[in-house]
Amino acid sequence: MVQAGGKNPEILTAHRFYLGLTLDGQNEADAYFLDCQGFTRTQDVIEICEVTSQSWGTGQSKGLAVRTKIPGNVKSGNITLRRGMTNSVDFWNWFDKVQTGQWAKQRKLVALSIYNQASIEVARFELAGAWPTRYKIADVNARSTEIEIEEVEVAFEEFKRVK
Repeated sequence: MVQAGGKNPEILTAHRFYLGLTLDGQNEADAYFLDCQGFTRTQDVIEICEVTSQSWGTGQSKGLAVRTKIPGNVKSGNITLRRGMTNSVDFWNWFDKVQTGQWAKQRKLVALSIYNQASIEVARFELAGAWPTRYKIADVNARSTEIEIEEVEVAFEEFKRVK
């Protein structure tokens, strides 16, 4: 596949990119993540069975059953974002407002961008009606030399790729 201008498209690989999350149309990413899991959008399949007037088999007078598959409801999965913990409490505050009953005002338009190694945005997804469902930090161990990981699970109603 060759793009206009004779350039081949860049293949996006998972290990050479980082993710940026922007809430409610901010210009710069609030956070950069090491890992994003569960980023799915699926469409149910509805199977319709109709009986035609055609006969089938020998000596049968019943109609022929014909099955047709059509698209049904679209569903979004939750995404789980993981990053090295920072001194920012933005994600905790967002989660806290949802759990204390202010959830209606916390449904955000979230943009998830994928950047290449030159810090150029190469893909962007918008998630509508997003809100945090779970907040977690990694187990703490005084002998460990690993970074502390902060994890947030985000539910959303729909997403679209805008870039």
